Amino acid sequence: MQALPHRYHVRAQGGPAGTVQVSASGLAALATQPPPEFGGPEGFWSPETLLAGAIVDCYVLSFRAIARASKLEWQDLRVDVEAVLDRVDGVTRFTEVRLQPRLRLAAGASETLARTVLQKAKASCLITNSLTATCTLEPVVETEGVPA
Repeated sequence: MQALPHRYHVRAQGGPAGTVQVSASGLAALATQPPPEFGGPEGFWSPETLLAGAIVDCYVLSFRAIARASKLEWQDLRVDVEAVLDRVDGVTRFTEVRLQPRLRLAAGASETLARTVLQKAKASCLITNSLTATCTLEPVVETEGVPA
């Protein structure tokens, strides 16, 4: 890892209507719109879905690193997130994030270690650590060859 602080530069460009193009050097641009809940069209990433996507992406990447360091044998991880946007004290903000990881372990892997790694991934995710929203973890752990 490079020494901190890290700096990330992203650009957004748009006109009075239509999509906003979000881009960064060396990356494919994303076309965004307001979400349908704010009157936008279906089928586009929005700031809200991008934030939820950043949360689950950061969680999976954190899990990978911690699982590798912990020597956890695992097969697959799928994470769903529910990010709740609400109005509190006259301010619209994200108030709750529910992470729902579903982890499939290799046969013979330790479920206790797996649950510890899932918890550590939540604790080390820099995106959720940067939010004021409450973040909860609702993990499901399955072992290969063992009925769920």
